[in-house]
Formats: sequence, structure tokens, C-alpha cells
Amino acid sequence: MTKLDELFMQEALRQAQKALAADEVPVGAVIVHENKIIARAGNQVEMLKDPTAHAEMIAITQATNYLGAKWLQECALYVTIEPCSMCAGAMVLARLGHLFYGVEDPKTGACGSVVNLVQHHKLNHRIDVQSGIFAAECGGILSEFFQKKRKMKMEREN
Repeated sequence: MTKLDELFMQEALRQAQKALAADEVPVGAVIVHENKIIARAGNQVEMLKDPTAHAEMIAITQATNYLGAKWLQECALYVTIEPCSMCAGAMVLARLGHLFYGVEDPKTGACGSVVNLVQHHKLNHRIDVQSGIFAAECGGILSEFFQKKRKMKMEREN
């Protein structure tokens, strides 16, 4: 992991903090092209009432708009948690070059944990993947969020 990788993942964590502040599942993502951040987003599922408004999906849209192209093969996505199958599929369709993520998702991860869409041999594109960047920090913010949600639910039920 390089210093630049650390900086980009720190920005993804900042985006996750913004999502947390908006009471969204705290996932943050940035897309980098030629060592410059060209897209950044946090989850907006609750705000937009849209199950597709994941940080990765929003960042992909921003990046393709910025570049004026549908392919992102010269880009890297930094995201705080392993992408789900929807996001992984979009990354393959966009021909993303590199994926860096913080913590694995043992329930819905589609980049190696549950399934591995981004390196599936039958698909027309495979993405280089590196995991574990700031895993403790990325996992911590998610754990904190879900613990708070469970506590609130228990308080409402009592």
C-alpha cells in the first residue's frame, strides 16, 4: 500500500463519515484517475429512497460524467467495504481498472467473500483487487452504526 493509497482511502472514510452523519449505512467511495480524485460519494439509499444509491454506484456515475466516457479502465475505486453484487457488476461493466477496499463483507461481498464477480472467468473484464486497507477503521464505523441501530430498535420495543 502506498501513501497515495492511504490518502485516497482516508477520503473514502471521510465520505463514509458524511453518510453516517446523514444516518445512512456509512460507506464511502472515491474514484481516482491519474492520481486525482474525480468522484467521491457516500451511500444515499435512505435519502433518495433508492436501493441502487450505493456510494460506488454514485461514484461511477460521477467518474464517467467527469471523463465523458463509459470506460474506467484507467481508474481505481477506493471503497470502505467490499462491494455488493450490484456494485461489482457495475464495476465490471465500466471496466474499472483497480479496486481497493477496506473491510470484507461476509454477507453480501461480491469481490471474493461470498462470490467474486470482479474476477469471474466467464465475464469479459477482470478487476485487480486489493483488500484490507484501513480495515479496522472501515469495519469500526460500520460496527458502530449497526450497534446504534440495534440499540435504538431494542429501546423502541421495550
